[in-house]
Amino acid sequence: MIALSGMMKNWERKEKRSSISKIASSVKKPEPLKERISFTIYKLKEQESRLDQAYQRMQNHYNQLFRKCTDAVVSKDSIRASMYANECAEIKKMIQTILRSQYAIEHVAIRLETVEEFGDIMVEMSPVTAVINTIRGPLAGVLPEVSNKLGEVGDTLNDLVMESGGATSTSWNAMSSGEESEKILADANIIAEQKIKERFPTMPDVSLLGMEKISSNSRTA
Repeated sequence: MIALSGMMKNWERKEKRSSISKIASSVKKPEPLKERISFTIYKLKEQESRLDQAYQRMQNHYNQLFRKCTDAVVSKDSIRASMYANECAEIKKMIQTILRSQYAIEHVAIRLETVEEFGDIMVEMSPVTAVINTIRGPLAGVLPEVSNKLGEVGDTLNDLVMESGGATSTSWNAMSSGEESEKILADANIIAEQKIKERFPTMPDVSLLGMEKISSNSRTA
């Protein structure tokens, strides 16, 4: 009986240790901060690549429509010229949204690489978090999948800022963060506008075709 009692106690101790071990293994340790930042940079560059692919497709489409618009102008077909010109204008707006987002993401990725090495997470990441949350809105109407992925990135950045003490940051830091995020977005917009001016030819003034047609009809009358 004594031997049996001892065996039972040993079994209970082993069972208890096994249960504790299972509970401990089931509790997932949080990923190291540096690894989470690295993965966020990877996801940002992935979306940047998708934006570049979309830009290339839209640029090709714009060039095709531009040639058709020019041909219509040459043949004095005002209706088709206006149709192609209007479509080119819409594509140009979408391209500007893509380019602005692309340059903003590039800036954010560079900032995160700096933070990953030796930055102050609470101060340095707040502006770029605001940038990501801002650009995903306009992108939703152009590339919804990219916008959704950026939403996930934004959530991750928000968590990182909160975990590092961002929730207790001073109002001065919040103001500084807002000013910097606005500057990043403004710079990205300037670069996007400059690139569009350099790479996209100016549309012919198709309104003159209508004036020419009216003038021609007046003379024949």
